[in-house]
Amino acid sequence: MKNRLVYDLPLRIFHWLFAGLFVGAFLIAKTVDDESLTFSYHMLGGLLLGFIVILRVLWGFVGTKYSRFSSFALNPKDLTSYFTSFLAADKERWAGHNPASSWAGLLMMGLALGLAGTGYLMAGGRTEVFEDLHELLANIFLVVVLMHIMGVLLHAFRHRDGLALSMVNGRKKDIPEAERIPGSRPLIALLFVAFVTLFGFHLAHNFDSQSRNLKLLGTNLQLGENESDNEGKHDYD
Repeated sequence: MKNRLVYDLPLRIFHWLFAGLFVGAFLIAKTVDDESLTFSYHMLGGLLLGFIVILRVLWGFVGTKYSRFSSFALNPKDLTSYFTSFLAADKERWAGHNPASSWAGLLMMGLALGLAGTGYLMAGGRTEVFEDLHELLANIFLVVVLMHIMGVLLHAFRHRDGLALSMVNGRKKDIPEAERIPGSRPLIALLFVAFVTLFGFHLAHNFDSQSRNLKLLGTNLQLGENESDNEGKHDYD
């Protein structure tokens, strides 16, 4: 069988933006002191991550066949069957997300929204209440990401069916003609990129790097300690 188109362009763009934003925000959080200006970009990245997940949720209801949540294989029996067939080297084909990637995708999107939400509340002044929860969600997120990557690599090694490239070109091997999607939705992809870019510009425009203050949704968010606060502390000491 020929390679068939199953993943549209908006989904693929989301996938790589999602991965890049999480990796960037996580690395900053783990390697940069929270008093550094750079740490503010961890928080800005987290807000942008939450925004693209909201767009993805909307696309999950109105998008093409395999972008919709209704196509996700979330039945626990399917997950058990998937792992059983995987260990038996049975090349069962899933046109869209297989059970493992369905669960991983849903978990990662939920965790991303949780991280954005707790980060927003922390920046609004509720640090003590949500700081531990935020860190816990980030660590769980990392575990899920690593398991997902490991699963994709094991699948690619076991079956050699080009699965890893499906989120690049949107195509899968050995998929029946009837299962393919009719098009990649480039105009929707362009609209998606435009919305993300506009929100990114909105964050940048409303962020004061000196005070480390961000105005968002009528709320002043403090994305770290500003220089005057640090100077005041030093003077007091």
